[in-house]
Amino acid sequence: MIPRRYQRIKQVLDRRQPDLTILTEDVHKPHNFSAIIRTCDAVGVFEVHAVNRHSEMPTYSQVAQGSEKWVGLQVHPDIKTAISRLQQSGHAVYAAHFSDKAIDYRQVDYTQHTAILMGTERWGVTETAANLADGHLVIPMLGMVQSLNVSVAAAVILFEAQRQRLAAGLYNKVRLDRQIYQKAIFEWGYPELAAMYRQQGKPYPELGEEGEIIK
Repeated sequence: MIPRRYQRIKQVLDRRQPDLTILTEDVHKPHNFSAIIRTCDAVGVFEVHAVNRHSEMPTYSQVAQGSEKWVGLQVHPDIKTAISRLQQSGHAVYAAHFSDKAIDYRQVDYTQHTAILMGTERWGVTETAANLADGHLVIPMLGMVQSLNVSVAAAVILFEAQRQRLAAGLYNKVRLDRQIYQKAIFEWGYPELAAMYRQQGKPYPELGEEGEIIK
């Protein structure tokens, strides 16, 4: 790994937000899922969560532009498990869902531990997911259509979260746990070696100041 690439990886990881994430429920179209991943990378989301009841997770499309290499993915067996795990880790889960208690998406405090739940392209989140969520949010619509494409809606909400976090200075300091940070550096910088070490059950070696392997 050349020093310039090492510094670029560090620059990106220095701004990753471990307490901001997206949870997708049955988002099955590859171009929509890929677009969400790409937006997550753009705003500094470290890891996304997903549930897909009806099929395997969609493969990434050209829309992702390689961003899937830089954003982790946690797949859960069902929506109840996914929401429970996020809540147990301190996240407030806000479902993009029209209901009597839904609030304008700009009223949410995204500087706190936040997971944004996005549902299917046509039907939105399930009733189970809506009941388990800590709150509901909506994007006000002033035209004839009632909703945005799911990937566009996710982008609108995530960039509001980025705006709030930039204003709060949350991108100005490293927020990832040190072990997670070092693990990510090696996996991003040496993906083939990382796969070999994982296959052999060995710990990753240490890296020097320029990203060179020293151990």
